[in-house]
Amino acid sequence: MGKTDNFGWYEGSVVIELSSLLGLKICRYTAHNSVKFGAPRDTDFPQLRQPLALEVWRSLVKSIDDGSKITILTNGPLTNLANILLSESNASSIIQVINSEVFILGGHINYKKNQEKGNVINVPSNKYAELNMFLDTLAAKTVFESSLDMTLIPLHAQRKVYALPKIIKTLQAKNMTHEAVFTRRLLTRLHHLHQRHHLYRHVDMFAGEILGAVILAGDRKLLNSTFDIKHLKVYTKGQLSRDGEVIFDTKKKKEFKVLQGFNHVSCYNIFSNGLLRQKQSAVIGSFGEQKQRWSSPAA
Repeated sequence: MGKTDNFGWYEGSVVIELSSLLGLKICRYTAHNSVKFGAPRDTDFPQLRQPLALEVWRSLVKSIDDGSKITILTNGPLTNLANILLSESNASSIIQVINSEVFILGGHINYKKNQEKGNVINVPSNKYAELNMFLDTLAAKTVFESSLDMTLIPLHAQRKVYALPKIIKTLQAKNMTHEAVFTRRLLTRLHHLHQRHHLYRHVDMFAGEILGAVILAGDRKLLNSTFDIKHLKVYTKGQLSRDGEVIFDTKKKKEFKVLQGFNHVSCYNIFSNGLLRQKQSAVIGSFGEQKQRWSSPAA
């Protein structure tokens, strides 16, 4: 943990920081075939291992009613979605249960007049790719070339909400829900890390995930979101300085809806209002609260 030349290494210390904040123990999942990855032995309790994304997908598909639809929002590399598409002999059966759109949080479109750089911070030579696309370019290619209807929430749109203090400010009310309190404390800790430690200078990018959730589930009229239709593809030619770039497809094989504009203040308000809604709040805020209720005499 703590290496500046590897983006992923400091994520472990973020987990430790947040676990300390929340008073939780760190849980480590063990793969079913751990020996394959260098562990001394496989787990004795495979039923307790973390399920694979593909297993979660198949279980979900089996559990839904006929005619039901699934909406997908991706907020990382497209590995899992690509594996789902590649795992089924009849990919069209997957498309049928996915809702009208798949929302992809990622990608950076390098317009000719736009010299805004990407965020692949661990490969300085790659100036215009976005990290989610870069980390698994072949998966991105598989998904981009599928028949799924996709909406892209690109990096330049995400950067409009890189304002953790403004988001935190909206999460203030007299009657705070458990979810709002948790989210405010979480974002406050991330903001403090961002301000005080060089290793965490990029954690404000996680605010982009808030935008993804609001685009998916929020009021688009209130958000005043606008989209353009673009023909896009992913650069995947094994060139480290360019792999992961989202570029225009001159052959116009695949259309994408691309988020262009939205009201960022409305985005913050939609997000906070959803968390502050008492009717949607959990009855029990934490396991500690549940134990306290168990130990208290009934009224």
